[in-house]
Amino acid sequence: MGKNVDDLAQLKQFKEWFDNRHEYAKKWKKKTGGKVVGYYCTYVPEEILYAAGVLPVRILGSHEPESITRPYLHDMYCPFCHDTLAQGLEGRYDYLDGVTLAQSCLHMRQSYFSFVDRVPNIEWDYYLPFPHGVTNPYAADFAKHEFENFKAAVEDWLGVTITDRDLDRAIEVYNKNRELMTKVFEMRKADNPPITGLHAMYMVVSSQVVDKAEHNEVLEGFVEELQDVENDREIGTRLMLIGSEDYDKELFELIEYGMNYPATFVFEENCTGARYFWGLVENGDDRLMALAKRYVYRVPCPAKDWARGDFFGRRRFQFIEEVIKDYNVDAVIIAQMKFCDPHELDIPALREMLDNMGVTHLHLELDLTQPVGQFRTRVEAMIEAMGEEDLFI
Repeated sequence: MGKNVDDLAQLKQFKEWFDNRHEYAKKWKKKTGGKVVGYYCTYVPEEILYAAGVLPVRILGSHEPESITRPYLHDMYCPFCHDTLAQGLEGRYDYLDGVTLAQSCLHMRQSYFSFVDRVPNIEWDYYLPFPHGVTNPYAADFAKHEFENFKAAVEDWLGVTITDRDLDRAIEVYNKNRELMTKVFEMRKADNPPITGLHAMYMVVSSQVVDKAEHNEVLEGFVEELQDVENDREIGTRLMLIGSEDYDKELFELIEYGMNYPATFVFEENCTGARYFWGLVENGDDRLMALAKRYVYRVPCPAKDWARGDFFGRRRFQFIEEVIKDYNVDAVIIAQMKFCDPHELDIPALREMLDNMGVTHLHLELDLTQPVGQFRTRVEAMIEAMGEEDLFI
């Protein structure tokens, strides 16, 4: 008899790390005596920090209503930026020694600088310029130059020298993590995927807040155990999630476990999903150039993927089209963080592409601090309408 995925010890560990990420970092710091640096955007080259013995952790929100950030951020900045800053102001990140941001959007930049200025325990900070146009032929060269400056700043702060051997070790650990999570995502192409979007979210986001070597040990067992998983839930409509950061477990639980119509996410195209780990650092004598190429040529964020000529030639759109075909996606949920301009500007062209492909889609505007129950009726209506259309085919 096959195993139930919810009973797997590895999945329980991912969830425990996700739920208790602050406690993990504090224990890691006490155990190792090392430094912990929070990063705001997944374009930060974590390998450089890891090579210096630093634990990089992604700064995340708590999904709680807050007003403490209003003196520092405009009300029309996205809820993610408000929520992450609030965590720092409320002392949730009192264990951080440093914080860094690879330039992404205006909202996140302001949240980062307010975090630096207002969170008292921050002893080191670094604003990392990163190319907006990753399609520019000089983008990798630019990124490499900035990574050199970033590496020098880390070395100066810690009084260490990051050697090629250190970088090789870090790249190996991070590539292994990417390879293992990609294997898990590949399994979701099956007619009966072994995991849901909720499970995938726990796996990916936990990797952003714990030591990658430790995460790899659990991931290896998870990949092996998934071979014997027999899913006893009805898969229903195969959904793809596209959009902003989304680690809202209530939203996944609502759509995958709380509706009248069965549905399962088979792929998440966001920076708390595939966009975080897709693509490896290739071997090369120039480690920083290898890192630069990976971060520049990974599946891009809307803030970076500026087209040269044809708007629909954007790399992100090409990737989405391939995923829809490879994963047999029935419908797409476009989950845009409220006030997120880069994603919002993408939506008209994204809708047009999906319409041309004949793929049903629904746009949801997310607010991390608001209940998600309002979305149930809309998602159910989309799935019901799809069923009615099938009757006339």
